[in-house]
Amino acid sequence: MTLVIMAAGMGSRFGGLKQIEPVGPNGEFIIDYSIYDAIRAGFNKVVFIIKEENYELFRSTIGSRIEGKIEVEYVFQNNDNVREGVIPPTRVKPLGTGHAILCCKNVVKEPFLVINADDFYGYESYVVASSYLKGNHKETEYALIGYRVANTLTEHGSVKRGVCEVDGKYLTKLVESSVEEKDGKMIASPLDGSEAFVVPEDSTVSMNMFLFYPNLFTILEREFEKFLTNTKDLETGEFLIPEVVFEEIKKKEVTCEVLDTSAVWKGITYPSDLDELKSYIKGLIDKGEYPNNLY
Repeated sequence: MTLVIMAAGMGSRFGGLKQIEPVGPNGEFIIDYSIYDAIRAGFNKVVFIIKEENYELFRSTIGSRIEGKIEVEYVFQNNDNVREGVIPPTRVKPLGTGHAILCCKNVVKEPFLVINADDFYGYESYVVASSYLKGNHKETEYALIGYRVANTLTEHGSVKRGVCEVDGKYLTKLVESSVEEKDGKMIASPLDGSEAFVVPEDSTVSMNMFLFYPNLFTILEREFEKFLTNTKDLETGEFLIPEVVFEEIKKKEVTCEVLDTSAVWKGITYPSDLDELKSYIKGLIDKGEYPNNLY
């Protein structure tokens, strides 16, 4: 099983490359804890999706710590798989999570879990993911780890979450929303501009923790061509994996099972989240859930 880590984002709201912001007592990054949890849950390969200019930085920090403990691959999210002249030369931002995963097609040949580099997901979520990938599933039976919305918020502002609508155990709709607690209520404001709505504390949200099979790359190649052809503004438009998955669900080409977890998500959406995350990790170390030195 492979862990694919999307680490090419720019961390604009945090104000820097937050993937390499130390959060542990010995300079550990969020990615270090993600890989540690994945290894003990049974994953045996990790693929970093990064910007090419960050390669030496990643290799000399994260890579040097883990290369003897798990198979490691580095993939660059660039425009080598885009026809010349299609993307405006002034574009700086990566083309989105769907494009990031597509860049992995030559190195990922096995079932895989996708995560964000700057999210602390909690060990339980990796156990749930590992159990699913070890099961007897068809290659069109995808899954996502569903978090309870109250376990994913920050008190410092709104956060982007995919609010899930589930029929039985399968995803039927994903509403990308800005979620914030106001007056004791969780308010979701859809990013498409539709009317805001209240979500119960135990509502399920997606944190971009998806489980896929390699047939996804065929879908991504097809849909990416459509994205390049049909997107009016390629200066800012993004090819996003939740949107691709949801479109395939609507066409009944795939299913996406929502796997419940009570794990607590932590991240650094805003600068003021950093101290809270450090304190949270210290608390887990004090409880014995992590060693003081990961590696």
